[in-house]
Amino acid sequence: MSYRTRSTRRFVKKSRTNFLTTIIISALLIYVTFFWILPNLINGLGNIKNFINPNQKKGQDVSENPSFAPPVLNIPYEATNSSVIEISGFTSPNSRVKIYVDDSLESTTQSDENGSFTAKNVNLNLGTNNIYGKSVDDKDKESLPSKTIRLMFDNEEPILEVSEPEDGHAFQSERKIKVSGKTEAGVKVFVNDAQAIVASDGSFNLIFNLNDGENILTIKAVDLASNFEEITKKVTFQP
Repeated sequence: MSYRTRSTRRFVKKSRTNFLTTIIISALLIYVTFFWILPNLINGLGNIKNFINPNQKKGQDVSENPSFAPPVLNIPYEATNSSVIEISGFTSPNSRVKIYVDDSLESTTQSDENGSFTAKNVNLNLGTNNIYGKSVDDKDKESLPSKTIRLMFDNEEPILEVSEPEDGHAFQSERKIKVSGKTEAGVKVFVNDAQAIVASDGSFNLIFNLNDGENILTIKAVDLASNFEEITKKVTFQP
């Protein structure tokens, strides 16, 4: 007849106890690892990263909705001499529109039932401005940025020099005279209602046909932002 000695039974009982103890301890270690050690470790690593690189850009509080169409901005000019402008456009009907200038939020407006909107009092920076917009849906989720528009704000008059004719000069034999001078490249020059030819270096000239008697010549230089400078010359023609 088979039997086990008392020491064998004691050993088996002890082994079972140790096995159960091992399982319980392992389960506790797994629980503590996943629900306490790992979360605190991850949080600690995040704090260390923020301490090392405190200037790292934080994520936006407002989540984005890539499927929501961005607005279309309408700025029909490349430059302006006004520091405050209005921007029109269209987007989804009855949605908010945010206008950014150089990544700074400058205006928030609302589109109508047709999707049209107008953002008023948009402030510009002197020089080049990078302007874009974002639409915001009814869940406060923003669309991706619209196409960026570059707009120049320039409030300085262009340089204008008129070398000929001399003011007060009297012409007798030649009715056609030359009007010439110097301005900046890219500037348009007008002599009364006639447009002069401006070279790449800013020099300009125009052949002007005089009337009998006194002639008033208004030479006007206009830049891309509609800033202008004028010089008036008075000449006479005696046939």
